[in-house]
Amino acid sequence: MKKGIVLCAALLLSACSSTIDNTYYQLPSSPAAMPVRRGGIAQPPALWVQQVAVPDYLAGNGLVYQTSDVKYVIAANNLWAGPLDQQLQQTLVANLSKALPGRLVSAAPLGYTHDTLSVTVTGFQGRYDGRAVISGEWVLQHSGQVIKQGFNLALPQQEDGYDALVRTLALGWQQTAQQIANAAASAE
Repeated sequence: MKKGIVLCAALLLSACSSTIDNTYYQLPSSPAAMPVRRGGIAQPPALWVQQVAVPDYLAGNGLVYQTSDVKYVIAANNLWAGPLDQQLQQTLVANLSKALPGRLVSAAPLGYTHDTLSVTVTGFQGRYDGRAVISGEWVLQHSGQVIKQGFNLALPQQEDGYDALVRTLALGWQQTAQQIANAAASAE
């Protein structure tokens, strides 16, 4: 009799618990054109994209959603497929490579003279008003010259949900890359 009660209780408890599946997100980017090195031809100008710095609240696995002017929620089941800082750096390299076809853009320091780009992201989240926020600043060091500029985008999401949020964040990040590319091209 006691075994039956214990078995029944165990079945009831297992029926009440449910598993919530995690969903993983990756920032989309177009593949970068790979430059071909030919003997005897001078190296193209190079740009080293240093690691992208993000604040602690963005450095975790969960996507971030701002629920008010002062409150942020980090998703427990809607997660980045890899560290956000690495995804931001990888997509920035790809986007800059596409926007600057005459330059060699790399996520590692190159063995010859190169420009250096450092980026600090202070906002990369969804917001309560249906917008995706992308903010921060970048510093480009080019031939002894330093160019520093902030970025602050709040793009409207076309649809509800995390898929649309990630696509909108990627679009804002691509726009930021284009801003950097324009500055790098004009600095030459």
